[in-house]
Amino acid sequence: MNENKKPVIRFSGFTDAWEQRKLGDEVQITMGQSPDGSSYTDIPSDYILVQGNADLKNGWVMPRVWTSQVTKKAEAGDLIMSVRAPAGEMGKTAYNAVIGRGVASIKGNEFIFQSLVKMNFEGYWKRLSCGSTFESLNSDNIKNAEIMIPHLNEQLQMGSFFENLDNLITLHQRKYDKLQNVKKSMLEKMFPKNGTNTPEIRFKGFNDAWEQRKLAEMADFTKGTGYSKNDLMDNGTPIILYGMLYTKYQTVIDKVDTFVIAKTGSVYSVGQEVIVPASGETAEDISRASAVVKSGILLGGDLNVIYPQDHINPVFLALSISNGNQQKELSKKAQGKSVVHLRKSDLQEVQLSYPKIEEQIEISSFFLNLDNLITLHQRELEKLQNIKKSCLERMFV
Repeated sequence: MNENKKPVIRFSGFTDAWEQRKLGDEVQITMGQSPDGSSYTDIPSDYILVQGNADLKNGWVMPRVWTSQVTKKAEAGDLIMSVRAPAGEMGKTAYNAVIGRGVASIKGNEFIFQSLVKMNFEGYWKRLSCGSTFESLNSDNIKNAEIMIPHLNEQLQMGSFFENLDNLITLHQRKYDKLQNVKKSMLEKMFPKNGTNTPEIRFKGFNDAWEQRKLAEMADFTKGTGYSKNDLMDNGTPIILYGMLYTKYQTVIDKVDTFVIAKTGSVYSVGQEVIVPASGETAEDISRASAVVKSGILLGGDLNVIYPQDHINPVFLALSISNGNQQKELSKKAQGKSVVHLRKSDLQEVQLSYPKIEEQIEISSFFLNLDNLITLHQRELEKLQNIKKSCLERMFV
């Protein structure tokens, strides 16, 4: 535990050193006990059952499973800690609930909650739970955890500050989630469902049936050339590695901030091509695509590269591959166990449904604007989360 007894940043009027205590001496802790599986129900009038981290969303218990049997209980206002993988995740409950063995309930104030969140950020609980085949915490681990405590008035002021910050984070998280749901819904409605040749929602002035042809008839194909993370440099030629499609980019790539020293024979973007990972962890994840709209970017290995003909908009093609019938079709074709693969021949066999180019452009513009709005809220959310992390580091001992 930190030997410094005072935080870096404090509210005005507080100067006393903080005291080190054991968590179990400050709060009441109840370890969960799972009811019989036969008692589980989907009846909301039964008791809410909190089994683990899956029952927490945005820091709160979200009812998912119910039970007719009472074992150990948490009361509305209690703090909830996940004690099994992932051990240390924190939440709160606004409901009276039954708690299973994957969680513990803690009767603590907002200061205690944020202290435990900070300990989780710092990996305190992970270090305690290491060494077992299944990451878990027991009662002694939690009760004997050492925390630093200021006077009650300082606890209350800090608790209020972090509660307001959490409310702001939750607000932006909800806006982000809502936009993601809007995008998902519109993708379903603006592309034809299986067995139909017109979508449910269309822009004004478009009413022709969509055509359907194999992608092989409408595009040329190649692959990127081999580079790995070990080749990355602070500067050089911009490059896209296949793994970045899962973590970094959305439908359109117009800016790249990763670089390598270019090798002879490398493949460069010409602008307006579509790239699809050739390898991935799951069949669902691998069937995704992005349109590269800028030329001169290196295209790394394990990337399928598609050059659509002029009557196919690349952004529209990327949206089509990543969603709906085409995505499901590709997922079925992906092969492998620990790593799945998607070949050029798989992409060539995709049955692409498409309208006239003018409608493709309208659809692409709509989703690009939506993606920009989603990215804006994502950045605001990340900014607030980083502010909170910094405050936890500087306002706690």
